[in-house]
Amino acid sequence: MRVSNDCRSPFPDVLLALNAFPPIRGYPIVSNRQQTSAFALIGDRYHNSDYIRTGLGKTLGEGTGLSVNFSDDIYQLNAETLAQYALLIVFRDGMIWPDGYGQGAAYPGYDPTTQGTLSDPPAPELEPRAVQWITPAQGQAVRTFVEEGGAALFYHNSTYITACEDFSHVQGSTTEGHPPVRPYKVEITNRDHPITRDVGDFVVTDEQHYMRYNKDPADVLAISVNEDGHTFGQLGTRCEAAWAYEYGKGRVCYLAPGHTIPALWNPEYAKMQQNAIRWLLRQT
Repeated sequence: MRVSNDCRSPFPDVLLALNAFPPIRGYPIVSNRQQTSAFALIGDRYHNSDYIRTGLGKTLGEGTGLSVNFSDDIYQLNAETLAQYALLIVFRDGMIWPDGYGQGAAYPGYDPTTQGTLSDPPAPELEPRAVQWITPAQGQAVRTFVEEGGAALFYHNSTYITACEDFSHVQGSTTEGHPPVRPYKVEITNRDHPITRDVGDFVVTDEQHYMRYNKDPADVLAISVNEDGHTFGQLGTRCEAAWAYEYGKGRVCYLAPGHTIPALWNPEYAKMQQNAIRWLLRQT
């Protein structure tokens, strides 16, 4: 697999927006931007938009009354879009795959390595190629949005958006990778912050993401700990898992768990996410 850091958009005419989807009953999720307070960019090859929309719809929508405009259209991340919202949520990685996922890629209900592939006439065989989608203008838009008073909540795999320095500077880290899904403990290290208030330590079965955190250690709220002693390469058993800080006139929070709905809906983690929304929007 080749990974390109070319920031140019390979699909300028492709729109993949979920904005037109009808709201889920009981969730304050709407399509009309004039009614919403948050824009969420979600979904990628490894994290489908539906589970994220379902997971956050309950945790953030039902839990805080937040109205969210969900989209998997990367081209919607721009200054014009952000100007309409108080909060940006990013829950996707930095890659798109213009030539598909390769002949051996698995899909829900279908694994070509065990079930075979029949195509008549033959489908073209293309080398899978990951391209970083974010542009310098998008990174600058995010940075300006937060510096001027907006809020940003980054989830899980957003640390894989690595191609633009402005975006990484706002987020506070870049990825070091992760092992396969396994249980780990989220240990609260700062119990005095509004985001962690009344939140206890908890265990999830999830991807334990390892990041290169580059902000003030005092802003770390929680760490992930593999209590079984399993490591990831040379990075040990633990890593920063949540942080929050002021950024210009705005606020930033990052939360690492999120590969599955059960992880997102862990009661202690749900409480933490809801606290994060209130802190980011200055409701506490």
